[in-house]
Amino acid sequence: MATMGAVPQYGQLIRSISAARPGFSYVPRRTLTYTVPRRATEDNPNGPNDKSSPESKPSTLSSIKNFFFGGKSTAAKPTARRTVAPHKREGSLSADSIFAEDEASPKLSPSGRTPAGRKPTGPAEEGEKEIDYAVDRRNKDTMHTVLDPNPKARMRWERKMVAREIRRRGRITTTELIMRTERESLSKSHWFKTSVKKLGPLARQIAGKNIDDAMLQMRLSKKKAAKEVLQHLEHAKNVAVVRSGMGLGAVEGKTAPKPVTITLKSGERKTISDPTSIYIAQAWVNRGPYGYDYDHRARGNINLMRPPYTSLSVVLKEEKTRIREWQNREAQELRKRKAQLWTQLPDRKITAQQQYYCW
Repeated sequence: MATMGAVPQYGQLIRSISAARPGFSYVPRRTLTYTVPRRATEDNPNGPNDKSSPESKPSTLSSIKNFFFGGKSTAAKPTARRTVAPHKREGSLSADSIFAEDEASPKLSPSGRTPAGRKPTGPAEEGEKEIDYAVDRRNKDTMHTVLDPNPKARMRWERKMVAREIRRRGRITTTELIMRTERESLSKSHWFKTSVKKLGPLARQIAGKNIDDAMLQMRLSKKKAAKEVLQHLEHAKNVAVVRSGMGLGAVEGKTAPKPVTITLKSGERKTISDPTSIYIAQAWVNRGPYGYDYDHRARGNINLMRPPYTSLSVVLKEEKTRIREWQNREAQELRKRKAQLWTQLPDRKITAQQQYYCW
């Protein structure tokens, strides 16, 4: 406050001088509330286009007045121009939209090349060359490197297959016959955050069961990993139906054969009414990587844990595969029994007996 009192009050002094001298005018000093637009308006009331008269050399009295009272300076003063808001523009679709072709307004395209729509089919205009995308008219020499990268190996394989067919006289092996007549689907799950010890019993529980029965078992199970196993079985069933065409016997409208009662390897008897129904032939667990987790203990101690990850793999087959396997087991047991069967010799009289050996 003492410092502010020491500053002379020039405003009161000048007002007293202007009251004594009528020709003397007082211009107050600018304060902090003096904005730039107001300053530009007061400095140039006629607008920014008004051209002022050429400046004259300031006198000594005006220099002193400018020094004490903040008069005009020789430096260029800023002018405030009123900014005009941009015109409103209606929203438009993106450049990659499928409806962008029918839009009449200009399109907002990103930097770079804009995808162009397909031209309507019709007679080509003058100066344009019509391009035919038909498959039979494509350049086969260009596609040959992709479709047949190693022609010599292909020819050797073809000769080998022809020679095999001639040697076998058109007969195929049992494995090839099974692969041609029966269907199967292998599906491996993602990594579950559980151990082999916990996931193994679930895999043994669903192995050999019908896919619907296995899903019901997992739905009612109290195990934590049963929920993820259920999701994997649903995915595996969908893949088997879509990709391999399994389990579509009832959908295709085929006449249902008579139910067949078979005996499984475990000795359990099972009656099969639909040979195309899906069952889980095999189910096993795969050991996966170990993750990282932290166990926060007392006094700021942190223990590093390594939780294991495992996955489940299932092989789905149709019931007619299980019927064939049962028939093969029955035929093999029958051959064994016939091989060990004792037959009685014919009843003939013993003749030409001698007292000593005749060697």
